Amino acid sequence: MRNPVTIIGAGLGGLTLARVLHIHGIPATVYEAERSPSARAQGGLLDIHDYNGQQAVAAAGLMDEFRGLVLEGHEAMRVLDRDGNVLVDKADDGTGGRPEVHRGALRQLLLDSIPDGTVRWGRKVEHVRALGEGRHEVTFADGTTVVTDLLVGADGAWSRIRPLLSSAVPEYAGSSSVEIYLFDADNRQPAAAKAVGGGMLIAPAPNKGITAHRESHGTLHTYVQLTEPLEWFTAIDFTDPAAATARIAREFDGWAPELTALITEGDTDPVWRPHYALPTGHRWERVPGVTLLGDAAHLAVPDGEGANLAMVDGAELGKALAAHPGDVETALAEYEREMFPRSEARLDDDVLLESLFGENAPQSLVDMFKDA
Repeated sequence: MRNPVTIIGAGLGGLTLARVLHIHGIPATVYEAERSPSARAQGGLLDIHDYNGQQAVAAAGLMDEFRGLVLEGHEAMRVLDRDGNVLVDKADDGTGGRPEVHRGALRQLLLDSIPDGTVRWGRKVEHVRALGEGRHEVTFADGTTVVTDLLVGADGAWSRIRPLLSSAVPEYAGSSSVEIYLFDADNRQPAAAKAVGGGMLIAPAPNKGITAHRESHGTLHTYVQLTEPLEWFTAIDFTDPAAATARIAREFDGWAPELTALITEGDTDPVWRPHYALPTGHRWERVPGVTLLGDAAHLAVPDGEGANLAMVDGAELGKALAAHPGDVETALAEYEREMFPRSEARLDDDVLLESLFGENAPQSLVDMFKDA
């Protein structure tokens, strides 16, 4: 089987690319390892920025539908210290330019906007090889293969397509998050719900912090952030949720009870999310017939930009291909020339981590907001 455009990965970036190509009459096929769109939860809220992510939504012709997904009032943000004192309290006045939407709803919007059959589910990439003249053969775990004239790796941190272009591999960034949900918080944990407020809470301290988002129906989605080596986390038995929760909570002994309740009173098992990153300024030399987008190209510590940049990558690659029909290499060179500096312009990982969890936190974060 031969495809003109093959996209590996049905995340936000790969689907944005497929949608923009569809608008321009360019057929593409997306291969996704997951068995179905509902095979796993798609994560929490995303703030989609007016300076990048929303531009991708516009390029996909989906702004009206996107506005229907926005959770009104959820751009509110507050910074608390460990004692529960409010240091920053920013209301959502509708001018923030970073509306919040559910990742799963945004992904479904993109899925609904492309023709049925565009995404082939349950296709995990096993092997990829170059055939020459810009063509590549992809072999899947089920034994099927596809030959393509253009191969796009939109397959995230552990991309199977990246080695065609680069020897770089993600490295542990020195910090992790532990993810917990608390349901019906306004009724069951009103003090915690009040602390979070109407949008996002950040309670930072040196080498640790608690971040929480208010989602729909009174759900609080908490990320407990800790700057510890991998070995510290692997010593915790996350298959024993009660013991793991107690161990994580112990790092916050003495903190305000409305903050620690976000850990100890959670309704889901704690899930460890280690942070990995590619080298800052990751680039590659042009290789015919293949490119990368999103985390496959520029994985970084979570900073609110990852999904936005993936969608912009997809939109800009689609537009470049449409602008250069029959000239894939010119399109890829143009796309990469713009993508590399765009991804490097995000806040440096070390700067972000220092402001959030450095020795002067939470004051360093308060100062960052004052300077913004």
